[in-house]
Amino acid sequence: MAERKKIVKYRRPINLNIGVIVFGIIFIYIAYNTFSYFTTEHISVYEVGHGTIAENNTYYGLILREEKIFNSEYDGYINYYMRDSAKAGYQSLVCSVDENGDVASKMGAAENAEAELDSEDYGSLKQTISSFDKSFDAGSFFQVYTFKDELDAQLMEAVNQNALSSLGDYVSMAQTNQSFHLMNAPEPGIVVYYTDGFENVTVDSFSPDMLNQLNYAKTSLKRVQNVQAGSPAYKLITSEEWKIILPINEDTQKRLAGESVVKIQFKKDAISCWVNFEIKKEKDAYYIVLSLKDHMVRFANDRYAEIELLTEEETGLKIPNTAITKKEFFTVPKEYFMKGGNSNAFGLLVEQPDESKKSTVTFVETTLYNEKDDRYFIDEETIKRGAVIQKPDSNETYKIKETETLEGVYNINKGYAVFKQIEILYQNEEYSVVRTGTSYGLSLYDHIALEGDKVKENDLIH
Repeated sequence: MAERKKIVKYRRPINLNIGVIVFGIIFIYIAYNTFSYFTTEHISVYEVGHGTIAENNTYYGLILREEKIFNSEYDGYINYYMRDSAKAGYQSLVCSVDENGDVASKMGAAENAEAELDSEDYGSLKQTISSFDKSFDAGSFFQVYTFKDELDAQLMEAVNQNALSSLGDYVSMAQTNQSFHLMNAPEPGIVVYYTDGFENVTVDSFSPDMLNQLNYAKTSLKRVQNVQAGSPAYKLITSEEWKIILPINEDTQKRLAGESVVKIQFKKDAISCWVNFEIKKEKDAYYIVLSLKDHMVRFANDRYAEIELLTEEETGLKIPNTAITKKEFFTVPKEYFMKGGNSNAFGLLVEQPDESKKSTVTFVETTLYNEKDDRYFIDEETIKRGAVIQKPDSNETYKIKETETLEGVYNINKGYAVFKQIEILYQNEEYSVVRTGTSYGLSLYDHIALEGDKVKENDLIH
């Protein structure tokens, strides 16, 4: 009988697939980080940089000045001999009124004929063109339109005066017949040819609704060929002193409190100057009244002016307001601090019980967050409220209890949060400018937590 052979089951050796192991480790790592990402609160980081905050101080203001309206005493055709916004001397010829229109008709015919200007007229025109050529700025093209209007008005003045001179005998006869009347300026001033109802308004009679330009109406006197007795013929601005009333917000009012002079810029032509001012309060609103003694002729035909108050800009370290938070600190007299330990750092001698419950004095290193007068600011990270400290080389003691709140941000340069006190120079709705170079504050290019209220001292920043 054949010998039976025992069959032994073959066991396969365990083969470890290194690829599967590596993949498993990577999978676990990714899963852990994904879980951590969605379960951990993330802190956004902001890099501190230099910046400037300038408040938008541009306003539309109401112009007030000394103005006199001169009415015609007769019905008839009116002709003007001075350009708009020109300076008139005493008894300067401004306009004439022709009752029957004969002189006006002949003057029109003379103006339509080939006009001849004398050397004085040409000299005046050349001077105007030369002044424009020297001051022209390609970036301010609006000057071209101003120059054109001025040149047209100067030509009109010269042509009308020459036309009137050429009709000397005829004009004399019409004056003798009392059908032609010359209107001369009874006093020096700037001639303008419009009315708007604001001629008698003063700072005392001003009302806020006058600043609403939607309700403003201006009547041009030059558009009227036939004037009626008792109606306006022209207007004189009789003083170089004028005022501009601007509505301002409360922040600007506080910023200008205690001041009497401010620098302004006229947005019309970008000219800047220093002016005196006073603050006027009307009900719950604030107004600034600017007092000027020159530049008025440029605004003789304007009732409103766009003005920028050039208040001082604040420059420093610019940070978002969301980064700003507050923290409470202990305030400790400076004479209780000393240098000691391995790092020769500032610290306090703190009374602490030993194993036998006897009081011993131990040097505890502390971090200084700020100083004020005769005190340093420390937190309760190493020293708790109620701790008793001893003055160096003395038996005097002090119990830590007094606190004060500081405003600051959390610096995260080292990967964990450290409170840094700040001194705000200026602040708007989004950003603050803080003083640079402070002993316990921020430095340029520091990294801070963007949302300060979500961070605590020594938090690790992911």
